[in-house]
Amino acid sequence: MTVTETPASTKFAGIAQKLGNRSIVFVGLMGAGKTVIGRKVAEMLGLAFIDSDHEIETVSRMTVADLFSSYGEAEFRSLERRVIARLLKSGPRVVSTGGGAFVNAQTRRAVARRGISIWLKADLPTLMERVGRKSTRPLLNNQDPESVMRRLMDERYPLYAEADIVVHSRNEPKDVIAGEVVDALEQYLENDARAPREGTRRNGDAK
Repeated sequence: MTVTETPASTKFAGIAQKLGNRSIVFVGLMGAGKTVIGRKVAEMLGLAFIDSDHEIETVSRMTVADLFSSYGEAEFRSLERRVIARLLKSGPRVVSTGGGAFVNAQTRRAVARRGISIWLKADLPTLMERVGRKSTRPLLNNQDPESVMRRLMDERYPLYAEADIVVHSRNEPKDVIAGEVVDALEQYLENDARAPREGTRRNGDAK
């Protein structure tokens, strides 16, 4: 270890090296903290960070809300799938995805091939408290957003559970949650390196 190195910096460098060309992909419902935690993890590991929703808005020159309104959810999901597939071709990086992205089977397969998926799992009160701060959530633009959120949890949580790593998102400082993500990622990569190359379930014991 050189004079300028610390145990933390050595750890972060080791994780980034073990990623190879794979990206870290955050999945979960709106309000789970994918962008905030994703940015912090990217900063810790010295990787680029990209929010897929922001990339979609750049490509389309429209906001996500306007895309939903003008073209409907199906067309938005198709564009989302293509954008994420493109982002995954240039790793390693940290990518935060929209709440519905991982629901798409093609996107899940693309992430499995080119990334490591991390589900930020949050409970209903935490999600509702966070999404209440913004009025730009197309799926919650109705009279009973909590009922919609419950339905989305029922529909999507079984699919999010296919992620390689699960970290519980809660009202703690972002440094705490990001640290837990990095620790879980380090453990996952260690297990992945020890696992046989064939006949082993990809997400192993990372959950």
